[in-house]
Amino acid sequence: MTAAIPFSYDKAFSRNIGWVTNAEQLQLKSARIAIAGLGGVGGAHLLTLSRLGISNFNISDFDEFDVHNLNRQAGAFMPFMGKPKLDTLAQLARDINPESDIQLFPKGVQPDNVDDFLRGVDVYVDGLDFFALPARRMVFAKCRDKGIPALTAAPLGMGVAFLHFSPGGMSFEDYFKVEGHGSNEQYARFIAGLSPAMVQRNYLVAPEAVNFAEKRGPSTVMACDLCAGVMGTCVLKVLLGRGAMRAAPWGMHFDAYHQTLKHTWRPFGNSNPLQQLLLKFIRPRLRGGS
Repeated sequence: MTAAIPFSYDKAFSRNIGWVTNAEQLQLKSARIAIAGLGGVGGAHLLTLSRLGISNFNISDFDEFDVHNLNRQAGAFMPFMGKPKLDTLAQLARDINPESDIQLFPKGVQPDNVDDFLRGVDVYVDGLDFFALPARRMVFAKCRDKGIPALTAAPLGMGVAFLHFSPGGMSFEDYFKVEGHGSNEQYARFIAGLSPAMVQRNYLVAPEAVNFAEKRGPSTVMACDLCAGVMGTCVLKVLLGRGAMRAAPWGMHFDAYHQTLKHTWRPFGNSNPLQQLLLKFIRPRLRGGS
């Protein structure tokens, strides 16, 4: 019988050295990251950041794995069907780094636990479902109040759209401007703000797969993996102070299908005239128009 191989933090993450220094690796080790939502992108974020050597997490999710998650979600394997995503992903992260300190929030992020969820956190990583706008708005507002950088990477088609909300920069609400609008208009504004370049729009070959009434849409594992790579890199840069990070109203969209990279700048967020034109394009499609 083969003897168990002991865990060593230094050895486990030694291949990071070169791209980070030994001192920087210790900074990553001591950081605490909060991740709300462990579905398509959230689970991938947790495992990517764990492999980066980050050892402290606050994570939240109240869902269980189902078969329709198999096409993209990091913890979705047949033996885990019906099991809580929170417990499953926490164990996978501990399987990477048994020394991890992972605080679990099985009710998701709620008004009565959001302060605990963000306690001691250095960076917030958004993994919430697209349709969870009330929870997302609450968390981003709390991050701003607490001076916590908040990052989101949206899996769009076969690409990633990234936004960084710095505590001293433009707020989530100032950028998306969803306050006071009905749910469909809020979704339209969220889409427009996430994806000002809309690079993915012309290769959606089955538009009927998008159904906002049923809160479902198509997804790919390529987009989720791209999100995790971009997010991991940006978390590293924020934690280590390594290089410039453009915050909202700047955004970045990389689409692997078109092999296209777009940087967007939308002063005044969704009040920008370009965004107003984009909203006119998006609204009828949310209502099922052509």
